[in-house]
Amino acid sequence: MRHRRAGRRLGRTTSHRKATMKSLTVALFTHHAIETTAAKAKELRRYAEPLITLAKVDSIANRRKAFAALGNNQQADRIVKKLFSEIGPAFSERPGGYTRILKKGPRLGDAALVSRIELVGMGEYEEEDE
Repeated sequence: MRHRRAGRRLGRTTSHRKATMKSLTVALFTHHAIETTAAKAKELRRYAEPLITLAKVDSIANRRKAFAALGNNQQADRIVKKLFSEIGPAFSERPGGYTRILKKGPRLGDAALVSRIELVGMGEYEEEDE
């Protein structure tokens, strides 16, 4: 039984899961919206939303916390700058709920439920013309 065990394992080891979440977080902040499986999207929300909350107040301590969460590399440097200059101020009046998950349906190859996760107000969903 998994009583009181938070988070999803996603069929990965701890280090692989952390690397996956860092990579998805960077992709979400870069593109404002990404498509992934529903389980990964729900788990990604637990990583991305606290970083946006940090970015609402620009301080050295908050920037260091963001670097710690994203890893200390050039890509993280670029994302932290974007997070504190664009994304944080855009959500300054919003008390929470910075992401939206839209279910798209099963994937053809393995029937995994695919979802689109986007930053509310930034990666708006565009209807495809049929």
